[in-house]
Amino acid sequence: MSHKPQIRIPATYLRGGTSKGVFFRLQDLPEAAQVPGAARDALLQRVIGSPDPYGKQIDGMGGATSSTSKTVIVSKSTRPDHDVDYLFGQVAIDKAFVDWSGNCGNLSAAVGPFAITGGLVDAARVPRNGVATVRIWQANIDKTIIAHVPMTDGAVQETGDFELDGVTFPAAEVQLEFLDPAAEEDGAGGAMFPTGNLVDDLEVPGVGTLKATMINAGIPTIFVEASAIGHTGTELQDAINSNDKALAMFETIRAHGALRMGLIKSLDGIATRQHTPKVAFVARPADYVASSGKPVKAGDIDLLVRAMSMGKLHHAMMGTAAVAIGTAAAIPGTLVNLAAGGGERQAVRFGHPSGTLRVGAEAMLVDGTWTVTKAIMSRSARVLMEGWVRVPVE
Repeated sequence: MSHKPQIRIPATYLRGGTSKGVFFRLQDLPEAAQVPGAARDALLQRVIGSPDPYGKQIDGMGGATSSTSKTVIVSKSTRPDHDVDYLFGQVAIDKAFVDWSGNCGNLSAAVGPFAITGGLVDAARVPRNGVATVRIWQANIDKTIIAHVPMTDGAVQETGDFELDGVTFPAAEVQLEFLDPAAEEDGAGGAMFPTGNLVDDLEVPGVGTLKATMINAGIPTIFVEASAIGHTGTELQDAINSNDKALAMFETIRAHGALRMGLIKSLDGIATRQHTPKVAFVARPADYVASSGKPVKAGDIDLLVRAMSMGKLHHAMMGTAAVAIGTAAAIPGTLVNLAAGGGERQAVRFGHPSGTLRVGAEAMLVDGTWTVTKAIMSRSARVLMEGWVRVPVE
């Protein structure tokens, strides 16, 4: 009886921030998958275990959530003043689809460590002890990320005492700088506020007219007020993800927001953009209990934020959405800024389902237009497994 053999491909399974993904060096992929296209998409889907009508990704490396159905391809960069190129693929769980439309801020923390260990960074730029500065070209959105990676005795330091809510164990801190984070998006002209407004009236059939801040920074994000959609901003995953009506509402908001932002030409186009834009809802600070059982006090945070990812409420906060939060908070008059109390600020600490996170941004008004030079946050990263993934030959 004939059978298909399996090929094996060098790969590393890493945690970056509150996400996990399978990382590849571009040079290690089969030749057909070294270029964008159907062969690459099919390979990554098979690695992750998609499409899976059962929604579990049992026959692959995925973990059946948006935070764990991720792939990364890294290569040496030919761009001046950059060390590596980083390409992120968000693999759909139950559909035959890989979304290349945005970055993953959490996995961005693992790119520098992976690149150093994989020999993709010039050894002369990596200190034996201290902090290595890795200049990353984020190829999905054509932006630069600077990763500050701790080194000990010539190796990437992964363990440490830095704690990140949403991650059980402490690790070494990796500081990330997202330079000029306003996202370049087709149809949006690269504008931070594609509608030209800090707050818009967004008409959403079946929901109403919502105040919305729609921003391209880190990742295109639609912010609405929690109270306007019947929520408080203290919700945990089960309160949203077990409510089909709420999930449908968020997807409708996402589609109409994407249309207003110029990301899609018609509402039908939202089906091809599962990863972007994101929808988040904000509220003034309030006490709540995080998913770990840890109490979060209103006095310890500036605002509450909950965000949707791939159709579900995220268990913590996407790194790219954190960049959007920090950027919007730094600009007086946005819904995020107003929820944080208004005024000028360079950093906020917000509450999310798993706890809290601090993110900073440097914003300035130039000739009547808001610009952000960079957003800064800290994450951590750790190798979980390295070796080869095996994939049946198609």
